[in-house]
Amino acid sequence: MFGTILISIVTLMHVYVFWRAISVPFVKSHIPNKIIIGAGLILWILFYLSRVYGRHGGEFLAKVLEFIGMNWMGGLFLIFICLLAMDLITGFGLFLPRLASRLRGLAIVVGFGLSVIALIQGLRQPVVENYDVYLSDLPNKMDNTVIVAISDLHLGSLLGSRWLQARIAQVAKQKPDLVVLLGDIFEGHVDSEDELLTVMNSLSAPLGVWAVYGNHEFHRRHNQSEAPITKAKFKVLRNCWTELRPGLILAGVDDLTTIQRRTGQASNYISKTLVGRPLGATILLSHTPWETENAAKSGVGLMLCGHTHGGQIWPFDYLVKLRYPLLEGKYEVNELTVIVSRGTGTWGPRMRLWSPGEILRVTLHKKEI
Repeated sequence: MFGTILISIVTLMHVYVFWRAISVPFVKSHIPNKIIIGAGLILWILFYLSRVYGRHGGEFLAKVLEFIGMNWMGGLFLIFICLLAMDLITGFGLFLPRLASRLRGLAIVVGFGLSVIALIQGLRQPVVENYDVYLSDLPNKMDNTVIVAISDLHLGSLLGSRWLQARIAQVAKQKPDLVVLLGDIFEGHVDSEDELLTVMNSLSAPLGVWAVYGNHEFHRRHNQSEAPITKAKFKVLRNCWTELRPGLILAGVDDLTTIQRRTGQASNYISKTLVGRPLGATILLSHTPWETENAAKSGVGLMLCGHTHGGQIWPFDYLVKLRYPLLEGKYEVNELTVIVSRGTGTWGPRMRLWSPGEILRVTLHKKEI
């Protein structure tokens, strides 16, 4: 269903962008319509192949198709937004009729320029964002504990073992006491992840490496015991908790969007997950930044999330925020601190615009009452 919707939206954007491109004076005088239409058709086919073929193979051609198709989708989105904004400003040519067609040409140039910037930013290594969190129930011995969180790696055909090795080196430089993975570790459509698992298993920390399921851990798998995450050496928290040290509890829930889709509601999963835990500071891992008030009522002190990518490509973040009000960064919900990661990798296009990938470095402190 998602794939059908995505292809439909991209098709409509293609029609709109190339329809408006034909009306630009420079294009009309220098490029025949049949070439413009042909170019649009070829790009649409490349995008379509990236969905139906590139996403289901690990060979070189599949990777090239996915890289071209997905990045074209990101660029098309930015050109579409710029053209639509210009059409709205000019009333689709009703205002400034003599300038409107030229302004469309400017919009296309700006869209291409933003696409180049987004690709450069998407290919850069993630930044390390530092946060200090104060927990009243934190044992004195655990003061200054360092947690490093990575989220939304989306490992697969576009992000491979070399990229992962570089991220693990970044994590190691932070000298973490605890490493957590906040879901969407694997993209979910590549059949062989053995090489990636070998690299992933080099992650280590004194308090262990822990993970939770994101929505991509459920993709194409009716049996989650077959997911690559289950073959890794780190431990997975599936709607359960563990006591890392006396007075320090780590809990994790499956992706709440998947639970919502399958059961119709996800409001009780956090409270059920925390039943029976001992006294102390509780850290909750949840791929999706939902149910934060329930987490606060349940006595969670810190909630670490991902999933939103911070919108990944501006101005898509405005749309994402309608569904995920806690989009990125640090929030305070009553006595609960919520930190939402923009994601370490990228989904779809290897593009980010004004929303760089990140690795979270969270230092826990004893809160004096």
